[in-house]
Amino acid sequence: QVQLVESGGGLVQAGGSLRLSCAASGGTFSGYVMGWFRQAPGKEREFVAAISRKSATAIYAESVKGRFTISRDNAKSTVYLQMNSLNAEDTADYYCAAKETSMVTTRSYNYWGQGTQVTVSS
Repeated sequence: QVQLVESGGGLVQAGGSLRLSCAASGGTFSGYVMGWFRQAPGKEREFVAAISRKSATAIYAESVKGRFTISRDNAKSTVYLQMNSLNAEDTADYYCAAKETSMVTTRSYNYWGQGTQVTVSS
């Protein structure tokens, strides 16, 4: 069973950038599809991005396309979310997630991290 720990959140001004990291342990990282989700105050959790096991495929929510990039380093058991051109609507708790199937989708993730907070000031 994999454990996930996010880091890299913080306070940033609108238009700025942040890079989130998610370190995995306790499992075979390269065997998991990895995803990022977020939950803003008073809203439901939503999909942000996902990446296939060998980085061949990445998918994004429309709201972040062109601004966010998901990547992974299987040697380091870490997945990243590079976030550029941030705006106030990106303020949320960001969660890393993993699943053992090969399908890169927006749903059905089995394992979750505790989250890291991102606040964008306007």
